[in-house]
Amino acid sequence: MPRLVRHDRNFPYQVKTNSGEVLWICACGLSKNKPFCDGSHKKTQDENPNEIYVYEGESRTRLTPLYL
Repeated sequence: MPRLVRHDRNFPYQVKTNSGEVLWICACGLSKNKPFCDGSHKKTQDENPNEIYVYEGESRTRLTPLYL
């Protein structure tokens, strides 16, 4: 079932494990290696935070609101 999920960050979370290892956790929702970041957030750097975008494969579409 398709669904829209709001993501408020376009950069990953840095997490340190008890052993000191640094992990980067995806926050943009685009990583193909979830929960880990694979750098896909770089595609979102020029997005307007007040607009909605849909990503499918390598393409991005900006949705037009149904209201004015």
